Amino acid sequence: MKKGIRNTAVLFTITWLSILLLACGNQATTPAAGSDDSKAATETQADGKTTNEEQTATEETDEGETRVFKDWTGHEVEVPVNPKRVIYHGEVTGDLLALGVVPVGILRQDGTVYDEQVAQAEDVGFPISVEKALALNPDLIIFSNSDEAQYDQISKVAPTVTFDSFGSIEDRMRILGDLLNKKQEAEDWITNHQKATEEMWKQLHENGLKEGETASVFTMYPGNRLFVMAGSGLPQLLYGKDGLKPTAEIQKVLDQDMGFVEISTEKLSEFAGDRIFILDPVTDDAKQSTKELLDSTIWKNLPAVKEGKVYRFNIVKASSDALSREWLLQELPKQMIQ
Repeated sequence: MKKGIRNTAVLFTITWLSILLLACGNQATTPAAGSDDSKAATETQADGKTTNEEQTATEETDEGETRVFKDWTGHEVEVPVNPKRVIYHGEVTGDLLALGVVPVGILRQDGTVYDEQVAQAEDVGFPISVEKALALNPDLIIFSNSDEAQYDQISKVAPTVTFDSFGSIEDRMRILGDLLNKKQEAEDWITNHQKATEEMWKQLHENGLKEGETASVFTMYPGNRLFVMAGSGLPQLLYGKDGLKPTAEIQKVLDQDMGFVEISTEKLSEFAGDRIFILDPVTDDAKQSTKELLDSTIWKNLPAVKEGKVYRFNIVKASSDALSREWLLQELPKQMIQ
């Protein structure tokens, strides 16, 4: 549990806290709509009502109904069957959007691939502001953190469930599909995503990517701090089925269930793979540190650098969420196929 708190806090810091500082100076009991339990929309029932009409009536009946949901950290929470005003506090807002749910409140991070879709959502801050959350009158809060002190505060505002945003994208989508009464939408997304991912790797292997090639993902944080990303964000896609492999040192990080680790530049060669991915940071000082790293002798002597197998992505766009993943499936081949 402590590891979950540490990882979440640091990842928030890497991806968003610098932005904020810069700006300042599990089981559903109701079948999902469109599931196998539903009849064809045009089928007429004995009472003369179509299934569409019956489904609408069911949704209206479910309005206000609740059920018990067991969350990531073990709370058993009475949640709405069909939540309408959701606050999502975490780094994978695109997961909810992919299921057709637009939160009323979010932890905003400008520069995402889905900025326009959440333009009207309220930024509830980091750490989450109880006052802002209360003003939004939510009927459900999804909290991507295992911090019990914060949980105790915000759970007084509305039913609150913790959520593991470090989980695999398939696990996350199924959990959210259950929680938000979007089970079928979640399964449809997973099926389409798996197919698109397989097609992308096939395309890359047909254009020079060799079996067993390794990859590393690096990013700089303000204060000239170098991080290796391992089990969160872009690596979750890179190290998937048919994809690239982690280096031995990165595998050690993964074996400890850590999303990332800070290293010294002297250790770059130990972590560097056959292909290197750079996540460009947000703040000016981190950008300057990145430039200095890429101009250094240590960097220029890495085999991947010498062979021109270095790829750069904006750290905010190359996130873990579902919509960012869809974007990456398009962008990865554009950079890797030359």
